[in-house]
Amino acid sequence: MKKQTKKIRVDPKYKKIEELLIQVGLRIAKRGEGALFVVGNDIEYRPLIDQKVPPFNAIENPKLLESLALMDGAVILNEDGIVTAYGVMIKSKKAFKNFGTRHSAGLSASKTALAVVVSEEDRKIRILKNEKMVMQIDALQKNVEKSVPEAVNILESLGAGTVGTLGTSILVPSLGIAFLPGVILFGSAYYLAKLFGKKFS
Repeated sequence: MKKQTKKIRVDPKYKKIEELLIQVGLRIAKRGEGALFVVGNDIEYRPLIDQKVPPFNAIENPKLLESLALMDGAVILNEDGIVTAYGVMIKSKKAFKNFGTRHSAGLSASKTALAVVVSEEDRKIRILKNEKMVMQIDALQKNVEKSVPEAVNILESLGAGTVGTLGTSILVPSLGIAFLPGVILFGSAYYLAKLFGKKFS
């Protein structure tokens, strides 16, 4: 029986959401603050505060998104980029070794969603899919913002199915490949070297 893989998703709206979350995350990280964004439709969470801000389009209002992200807890967006909840606690079912509760919550949420974790400790953004870290972006790298559109293109070209098959264990960060200034991609080094061969030649 042939093994089925998920189709690669290339959705311009989804790419815009990923790019927005990374750019907002970079601004937050540069100030030494943390945040957690989760994009998906089936996320278990519990509000920590009253939800007084009605749902809104994050792409149309990035400043409000950034303000809500600075509160304790995660910001939840659906796959159309609508912020549906903020200041919420996501139950951690898995521990992200050597990291705090925000990373563990992101890792747990990434089983069914995309999680973007902004670390206040080391000022890095970690992108998690399928319970694996697939990309890390260093907010302190000079001009890292210029690398974001290409980084998002790589995320999308890998697709969830490929990442699920090839993603490395989060415990083996040495297998990451720095393919853009300030951006490390995690996965099968051999496969990625073939996929992005031109970048390494």
